[in-house]
Amino acid sequence: MTRDAAVAVAAAVPTLLEAAVAAAPLAAAHAEAAEADRRLAQPVVDAIVAAGFSGHFAPAAQGGAAGTFAELLDATAALGEGCASAAWFASVIASAGRLTAYLPREGREGVWAKGPQTVVVAGLVPSGTAERAPGGWRVTGSWNYVSAVDFSDWTLLAARTGEEGTGVRVLAVPRTDYAISETWQVIGMRGTGSNTVVLDEALVPDAFTVPLDVLLAGLAPEAEAACHRVPIKAANGVTLAGPLLGATRGALRRWRELVAAKLAAPAGAISGGSDHGTFEQLLARAEGETDAAGLLLERVARTTDSGAADALGTARNGRDCALAAEMLATVTDRLLRSAGTRAQAEGEELQRRWRDVNCGAGHSGLQFPAAAGAYARLLNGSA
Repeated sequence: MTRDAAVAVAAAVPTLLEAAVAAAPLAAAHAEAAEADRRLAQPVVDAIVAAGFSGHFAPAAQGGAAGTFAELLDATAALGEGCASAAWFASVIASAGRLTAYLPREGREGVWAKGPQTVVVAGLVPSGTAERAPGGWRVTGSWNYVSAVDFSDWTLLAARTGEEGTGVRVLAVPRTDYAISETWQVIGMRGTGSNTVVLDEALVPDAFTVPLDVLLAGLAPEAEAACHRVPIKAANGVTLAGPLLGATRGALRRWRELVAAKLAAPAGAISGGSDHGTFEQLLARAEGETDAAGLLLERVARTTDSGAADALGTARNGRDCALAAEMLATVTDRLLRSAGTRAQAEGEELQRRWRDVNCGAGHSGLQFPAAAGAYARLLNGSA
């Protein structure tokens, strides 16, 4: 193949963002069904995987893109404009795929044996135990809130071992070795299918495990791509907040549809204590605050991609992501309250987006008090 032909082929392949934009209408069309089923529809999952989310951060040696956080942020936000749960699903499988880079080579090759369309998910709260066994570890336990697990090929699970350091090891477990308990009964992000993984004395070879300390430090063995040299705390928040950014943009679009007549009415023509100017201000503030949250998240993504996330930078990333999530939840709160009773009807898109954003912003990785404390202590030199 000539160089010009190779360039033409590369240009014909859609970017992650382009593929996400193309998949967003499909995700939106299935959003109501995802709510009812508490998992995404198979065509939506197939579109997300085909778009390249599953292999976005996978090691290049295993056929992955070893991509950037800026690309993922833009793509998950675009997908989130169609469906927040679909965007969360996409971000989760991309993020978990990145963590496989920290496994020994044999483990990496085993996880990605069928290629970059492998779906990896993760449960990193150490809810189980791992005991030494010949050649590996015998693992037992249950892990709640493992998003996208119903469509997974592998799950990364954290378990306590009693080793030195954190005493926690992350183990890659194939789908054949774990059961799934349907426990996801929540008010928002219902389509993420964040169910419970159950293991009963599953044997995991050494090559498919890594100490949690290694993931926290963020230096993968034989790492070449920037995305594999990132402390987990520097990157985690932006992967969680990206879907909320898109969902808020979608909420704003739907709000404008619901209040279109009020925005078009002449000043003073609206009853009930509001007028045309009130809705103009609501629109301007919501747009501005959503843009501001997006700018914070863009800075986090750029900082992470540049490798500039030292201890203080890592803490600032956490602060910015938590602050952005808080801002986005506030925007959707205001939009729902101002849109009238019909916005709160069962099945109405705006109230679903309000629930999704508030549920996502409640994730432990997006809590502002903890993030603010970590940042302030480092800034003041008291950490």
